Amino acid sequence: MAERKTSSTNYINQSFLETKCALNEVIYLLSKRWITEVLFSIEEGNNRFSSIKDDLEYISDHILADRLRLLEEYKLISKNHIAEIPPRIEYALTPTGIELSNLLDQLCKFGENEMGLHSD
Repeated sequence: MAERKTSSTNYINQSFLETKCALNEVIYLLSKRWITEVLFSIEEGNNRFSSIKDDLEYISDHILADRLRLLEEYKLISKNHIAEIPPRIEYALTPTGIELSNLLDQLCKFGENEMGLHSD
């Protein structure tokens, strides 16, 4: 879980909600800007930092690095160090990440088809 100021009311409220249902923690993670787009970009085959950055042209390096760290922390992606010169890192969805991505795809379709929302 990401670091939060433990004395804040927001932290106390979020902690309470997370004890009520794990969905609240999932929603908290997914509500972070760019998190789902990074997940989808990796699913689409962008497995290197630079290719994800190219795919999501407006994301900053700092935010991309943070979102990759969070996705790895929650075991939604794996990070593979390739011993080459120069060294290379590749990212891939874990089975849990694939399952979440499928659920998110269903939610996208629900939003489009049942709620009349649009997705580009």
